[in-house]
Amino acid sequence: MPKILAMVLAGGRVDELGVLTHLRPKSTVPFGGLYRFIDFTLSNLMHAGIERVGILSQYRSSSLVEHIGTGAAWDMIGRNRGITLLPPFQGMHDSDWYKGTADAVYQNLDFVAAHKPDLVLVVSGDHVHNMNYTSLVEYHLDSGADITAGFVEVPLSGSSRFGLGRIEGTGSEGGRLVEYVEKPEKPISNWASMTTYLFRTDILREVLEQNAMQESHEFGRDILPSVMKSHNVHGFKFFGYWAYSRTLEEYWRANMDIMGERPRIRLADWGLRTNLDHEAIRDRGPALINSVSGGLLDNVRLYNGVRIEGQVENSILFPGVHIGAGARVRDSILFFDTQVGPGAFLDRTISDIGVSIGRGCRVGEPGGGLAVIGAGTQVPRDVVIAQGCSVYPGMGADDFTLMEYAAHSEIKPRHA
Repeated sequence: MPKILAMVLAGGRVDELGVLTHLRPKSTVPFGGLYRFIDFTLSNLMHAGIERVGILSQYRSSSLVEHIGTGAAWDMIGRNRGITLLPPFQGMHDSDWYKGTADAVYQNLDFVAAHKPDLVLVVSGDHVHNMNYTSLVEYHLDSGADITAGFVEVPLSGSSRFGLGRIEGTGSEGGRLVEYVEKPEKPISNWASMTTYLFRTDILREVLEQNAMQESHEFGRDILPSVMKSHNVHGFKFFGYWAYSRTLEEYWRANMDIMGERPRIRLADWGLRTNLDHEAIRDRGPALINSVSGGLLDNVRLYNGVRIEGQVENSILFPGVHIGAGARVRDSILFFDTQVGPGAFLDRTISDIGVSIGRGCRVGEPGGGLAVIGAGTQVPRDVVIAQGCSVYPGMGADDFTLMEYAAHSEIKPRHA
């Protein structure tokens, strides 16, 4: 096995996820009742034996710093292994935010050089997937490629949302990448980029130094199209589960894929790890379902510290969630320490960390657009929030000037 350094792109936010990324990058958005998006990438790296990792952070990185900790959760702590957070920094002559994915790695080429890897694996930290990077590396070496990019098959309808590659030949593992277009109006194929790139280290430096003189600095949009004629670039085909989760509906659907008797995502089989010290997960007591108060569950995933006195159906409850007596929660995802008051009703609702929903509130509607409530918001009693509404983080009870909010409303603090 060659010496491999991984560079994880984990610093961006996604407008389509709305208030869920107002205070954090997408990579640390909670997922599946216990985890964060970046846990999938870090667990994949751990299982592949790639133990030296740089994490490129930028947007509101405090939650990322807290979540990564020492890296011990993924066995990445030791003399010859570890995780290093790489935020933008001030140099001798200028300072700037990372201007794109390629620029983020370019600004850290000294970090790459210090570890002297044979290969550099650039991966996204905000996709849900279970990928064997060892197979990617073996394909890269066997094909003699300078650069290998990972692709996953998606439905042709809607494929223009992605960067698409045309892969030569009919090989089951992959082939020469002969064309790549970022989000084309007309699809050139249905093989979508996974934002996973494996480079020979010398080639990575060469192409990044060339790109640094350009105006745009993205691996997909700029690097791949510019090197296909001059270098041996291959596309590796991935056939496992992969969720982009860029929209709220995609995010909700991916979470629901861990549910039921035959889940599409089998977290235990994937060997997914997380930092149990973040949000004090390991210190919380056991979950409690109080049947005397009417506590009733049907297809619910829950963890430490959850207390249920109402009815919950087809939902995911993170540690510390409390469902009050007579409350009903359906088709919803409630993050850490969400409090649902007695008699409240939630349907297709996502609540961020530390949300309080008052007695008798109604949030969301069956089959409607997802209602999302930002972190730390306190919804006063008896307020009605219709489908598709977005409630800003940190709102107090006094910020709710109406008792009923129409569908798809954007609800902000009074002085925002």
